[in-house]
Parts: sequence; structure tokens; C-alpha cells
Amino acid sequence: MAELRYQMHQQPHPAPSSHETSTPRSHQVAKSVAAATAGGSLLLLSGLTLAGTVIALTIATPLLVIFSPVLVPAAITVAMLIGGFLSSGGFGVAAVSVLSWIYSYLTGKHPVGSDQLEQARVRLASKARDMKQRAEHYSGAREGGVGGGAQAS
Repeated sequence: MAELRYQMHQQPHPAPSSHETSTPRSHQVAKSVAAATAGGSLLLLSGLTLAGTVIALTIATPLLVIFSPVLVPAAITVAMLIGGFLSSGGFGVAAVSVLSWIYSYLTGKHPVGSDQLEQARVRLASKARDMKQRAEHYSGAREGGVGGGAQAS
């Protein structure tokens, strides 16, 4: 079997006959005719669609002008309703994700960002201690100054 394949590959290919050379040309002609037919039909459909759109717009324009006092507020109301529903859904998703993060944090699972939260908590606690010490220092200094001044008078 392998020898047969080897022999088939080694034999020179016969020269193409006149029938084989005409086949690609007729194939190209058929492709061109099909492409021209498809392109022409699509161009015709495009023109019909454009004409239909222009006719519909000319008919609908007076109706839109007549009903615009009703349509414009209705469109604004619909847009506001859609915006409200979308923002409500977005806030709901955000709330659920925040609650899920808080639950994970409180159960000790260390969600993403918990290390930064711990660092911020430590810094805030140290600043609060510093402010408390400063307040005690200044209030002690004021009491000593006020008390000393009252005794001297």
C-alpha cells in the first residue's frame, strides 16, 4: 500500500486537457453572475427600503407634530422609568455584593481588599490615640495655666 502511494507521488502529473482548463473559466463566470445577481438584488432592496422610509417619514411627520405635546412627555416619562429601574437594579446588585463582602470579612475568609481595610483601621486608631493624647495635653496645660492664674490673683 505504501509502495503504491510512493509510486503515485513519483509519477508526473498529466497535462491538463482543454476540458479541464475551461472548467475554471466557466466556474468564474458562474461566480460573477451569482455575485452580480446578489449584489443587484441587495441594491434594489436597499433602494426600496430608502424609498419606503422617506414615504413613511413624510406621512408620520404631521402626526408626530400633532401628537408631540403627548409624545414628548410620554417619552421623557418612559426614559425616566427605565433609568429608575436600571439604577435601582444597579444599587441592588451593589448592596448585595457589599453585604456578601462584609459577611465574608466577618466570618474570617479575608476577601479582596481586607488587608487594606485592616491597615486603614490601624492608622485611624493610631491617629485617634494621638489626637486623644494631644487633647489631654492641651486641656491639662490650659487647666494648669488657668488654675495658676486664678490662685495668683
